[in-house]
Amino acid sequence: MQLENKVAIVTGAAQGIGLGIAKVFAAQGASVVLADVKEDAGQQAVEAILAEGGDAEFVRTDVTEDEQVRTLIEGTVECHDRIDVVVSNAGICTVKSCEESTVAEWDQVMNINVRAIFLAAKYAVPHMRRQGGGVFLNIASISSFVGQQNTPAYCASKGAVLMLTKAMAVDYGPDKIRVNCLCPGITDTPLLRFHVRHEKDPDAHLERRLGRVPMGEMLYPEDVGKAAAFLCSDEAGGISGASLVIDGGYIACAEFFR
Repeated sequence: MQLENKVAIVTGAAQGIGLGIAKVFAAQGASVVLADVKEDAGQQAVEAILAEGGDAEFVRTDVTEDEQVRTLIEGTVECHDRIDVVVSNAGICTVKSCEESTVAEWDQVMNINVRAIFLAAKYAVPHMRRQGGGVFLNIASISSFVGQQNTPAYCASKGAVLMLTKAMAVDYGPDKIRVNCLCPGITDTPLLRFHVRHEKDPDAHLERRLGRVPMGEMLYPEDVGKAAAFLCSDEAGGISGASLVIDGGYIACAEFFR
């Protein structure tokens, strides 16, 4: 198993991509700490993982709050004696243009999508350094590379995730700490459904978007989880500062018509 005996934190793990990653990590032998603000969903996720024979626990955490992130990290180390992997997956999206957005909405997207990664690094790096290394995986997006309509805060935040990943990889490489980001495309998650429901005909809109994907299919959270497991495993030992796009070829296209 790729992650046997690893201790991993996954934020935003109560649903969507975070849950997919947590499930795959547990199946690959990791002890997984699921962090989220959604307590009921988080507990249900843990119960599902335990029922499959995995090792998991839930810690309610607001990833934008300094003390809560510190408590998450230190509690994990106290319980497991180490922390091998931190997956910063928690994220939100607002579907509004710049002039339509409030300052509070803009700040909320930046805080959850970017500030949370800074806080995770701030508190996890010292523990990883003392134990001789570790891995950070930041969940970015194809919107780290290209724009999309009516989501400027989201696109800006995911561009920041990409560059923060590179900066962390440079700073912490000497400590044997690897830092990468994963950039999913159209993935069947509650966040995607939230995004497309702003369209007059959500199903037709989603079908049009999938029509631009060469492989023609939506991804599922477990697909992203498998890629995440590889990047966080010892098999990816030489990979740091990288961005792995998993999107069925979506952003490879200048033109593509099914």
